[in-house]
Amino acid sequence: LGRLPHAEDAPFNSYAKQHEPACLSDTRVDLLSEIYSWADGPDERCIFWLSGLAGTGKSTIARTVARRYHDRQRLAASFFFSRGGGDVSHAGKFVTSIAVQLTHSLPASRQHICDALAERSNIVSQSLRDQWQQLVCRPLSKLHEPGPYVVVVDALDECDSDDNIRIIVQLLAEARSLTGVQLRVFLTSRPEVPIRHGFGQMADAEHKDVVLHDISPSIVDHDVGLFLEHHLRIIAKECYQAADWPGAEVIRLLVQSASGLFIWAATACHFVREGLFADERLRILLAGSASSDPVAPEEQLNKMYVTVLQTSIRPGYNAQEMTMYYNMLRLILGSIVALISPLSVGSLSALLLIPKHKVDQMLQNLHAILNIPGDARRPLRLHHPSFRDFLLDRRRCGEDNFWVDEKGIHKTLASRCLELMSAPNGLRQDMCSLSGPGTLKGEIDAGSVSSNLSPELQYSCRYWVEHLERSQHSIADADADEVQDFLQTHFLHWLEAMSLMGETSQCVRLLTRLQALVGPSASACASFLRDANRFVLRFCSIVAEAPLQVYSSALVFAPETSIVRKTFVNQAILAVEILSGREADWDACRSVLEGHSDYVEAVVVSRDGQLLVVSASWDRTVRVWETATGTCHSVLNSPSRYINHLVLSSDGQALHTNKGDISLPPDLNLTSPVQQEEQPSNLSVEDQWVLRNTQRFLWLPFEYRAYKSAVCKDMVCLGCPSGRVALLRL
Repeated sequence: LGRLPHAEDAPFNSYAKQHEPACLSDTRVDLLSEIYSWADGPDERCIFWLSGLAGTGKSTIARTVARRYHDRQRLAASFFFSRGGGDVSHAGKFVTSIAVQLTHSLPASRQHICDALAERSNIVSQSLRDQWQQLVCRPLSKLHEPGPYVVVVDALDECDSDDNIRIIVQLLAEARSLTGVQLRVFLTSRPEVPIRHGFGQMADAEHKDVVLHDISPSIVDHDVGLFLEHHLRIIAKECYQAADWPGAEVIRLLVQSASGLFIWAATACHFVREGLFADERLRILLAGSASSDPVAPEEQLNKMYVTVLQTSIRPGYNAQEMTMYYNMLRLILGSIVALISPLSVGSLSALLLIPKHKVDQMLQNLHAILNIPGDARRPLRLHHPSFRDFLLDRRRCGEDNFWVDEKGIHKTLASRCLELMSAPNGLRQDMCSLSGPGTLKGEIDAGSVSSNLSPELQYSCRYWVEHLERSQHSIADADADEVQDFLQTHFLHWLEAMSLMGETSQCVRLLTRLQALVGPSASACASFLRDANRFVLRFCSIVAEAPLQVYSSALVFAPETSIVRKTFVNQAILAVEILSGREADWDACRSVLEGHSDYVEAVVVSRDGQLLVVSASWDRTVRVWETATGTCHSVLNSPSRYINHLVLSSDGQALHTNKGDISLPPDLNLTSPVQQEEQPSNLSVEDQWVLRNTQRFLWLPFEYRAYKSAVCKDMVCLGCPSGRVALLRL
């Protein structure tokens, strides 16, 4: 279970969400009562879908429901999606996060989930449907719990893939088939097409739907009024205002301006609290919202955000300073809303190459729309995703001073990621100063990784491809220079870093996506990426296990024609030579010493290691190989198929075997070399590793793993089940 990947920020009560509010007392009374009756009662509909426009309070309701059933020990799991929230912005860890939480909320499921992992150890790399069946449905089907238990999934529309959204809706509906435990799913989202389509494929008997913005406006206004009264009462105390401030009429006007949006009311309270004088901020708010004509909720929210941004501008700037201010504001805010995973102020400033004090200054009056933590190490977050929608929509912003071009900001972030990784203190070989090339990932202290790979560097490694993809620019000649320069200098460093971060499995996917962006004019970049993809596919298992093997085993065993090998061969940290020649290309299947057609049962090397190898196989032949050229010198008839022991006679004239002696050809002239005093070797072969001084040194790919092996001084001979005989000099 410890190796099962999960999203730390997914649960409703994660550290990152600890300051997010639940519903106030006496608000949402009827709706919450309806939800609790559905969850606790005999209703056969296993899914409750609460949909609503942005800012109508869906997440607050979801937190309230999750808290209720958590306190009653009946919350099975929760997953709160958040666009730009890293692991909670996609479905990659959705099922595994649910499974991890189930082991705690339903302890009886723990062993069944462990058994499922043992049965299919690669389940996390399989489809969402297979994960769901193996890690959730099958373990739960073996339980007999009274229940009902509730799963809360919030903001499903913020998952970054429409296809995965549809799949998740289908999977959640399968809760109805469980008999040993009764599972209820409470799901919230905006009424987006993929989700409506998913529910449209179900029978009405399987789900219950409530649309938030269809609730009576008088009920919503009453709840918004209670919300404003509560928070403005607190502000009044903090700002030494009268107990009845700001008065019933002001509350009524604010409720009218909110147009049913709780996010408008919440942003208004933040805006008032953060000002120098609360009553002055309230006056600005009321003046900006005043209108005799009815205004749509989204338009009221747009006005609120424009007011907050305009108020953040200090008076007295000249024209040149205003231009600089708007450019920097768009870059900083645009980056915050476009980040795939949130960063702290310090990491953001390092990524954008802007001094931290300037970022602090730009954000100091934007607490109404940004959650800026007191702890500088914690990430910046939006109070609400509707601000992202506003900032990236030219129509909603109303003026270009605030509007952020989404494609442009992703292109900028991709370039900044590449710059950061290419900087002198960016990616480099052996970033954690490991003890040796065979050091395993599990032996590396997590603190060493975090101290040598800063959060912004880790972010760049994970997401540079995704930013390039979201910029929707094909990699043509100009772009190819930037990307290709990085790859030809830092490709292996990037693989090492991804291994240190435990993200090697993502590299193939990222390279495939990068290949799709290459235009026809960037042929050199396309060729490199094709080869890089094969390189990672071949060696990802060992690079994930031992990061520095990317500079040793991967370069040693890559074929001669590999572009990656040719580019980085001078970075190899091991002086290893395949004496008999290596594979010519990725698709080549010939052996290094080709000849045997069955298991190689025994191998031996002449004592000086210079002249030959002798190998015996189940194919009833004994072959004598010249080590200098890799050619087969002689094929001798074997007295038995089952020779599993070979020793060269002291006079060099024969082979002693477990099935009798075999005479060697006289032209080998082994008398002198064999009589030399045998020298001990510090090399040995153990499973998939060549050891030096008992320490892991060189990992062997599957096709090189020996059934039998022999060592002489700096030579290692590997007799493999395929009939391959590989000869290495280390």
